[in-house]
Amino acid sequence: MGSYKHIETCIGKYIAQCYTNAVEVGIGRNTTAAQIVHDAGVQIRCTDIRDMKVPAWLTFRVDDVFSPEFSLYEGADVIYAIRPAIEMIPSLIALARAINGDLLVYHLGFETYANGGERIECGVLLHRYFKASEPVKQC
Repeated sequence: MGSYKHIETCIGKYIAQCYTNAVEVGIGRNTTAAQIVHDAGVQIRCTDIRDMKVPAWLTFRVDDVFSPEFSLYEGADVIYAIRPAIEMIPSLIALARAINGDLLVYHLGFETYANGGERIECGVLLHRYFKASEPVKQC
């Protein structure tokens, strides 16, 4: 099991390699994954239910995935969340479906939702709960 930064580093590298327009939901105070995505030249924006101080390079908006502002997510080819509360997963799936973007989740511990979705090994285990019909990059 890797450290906290190891987890976000693996996720950031995977997103940067496989996608062109990402939204991290529930960023909290740790911007490691978003920084890696940004540094790779991939468009990134983040949301959280609480107002957060984030670096100037990061586009951030307060949003509630249970009642999302869809315009914040339009154009994204992936929505991802690192350690979201399990009750957020159905809303995240609905959001990904609405914008036709992949949904990737890194769970806390051994949590999964429903059947766990498609499992992706990228140095850590990601769960893809929704896959868009048209991938942007080949991974």
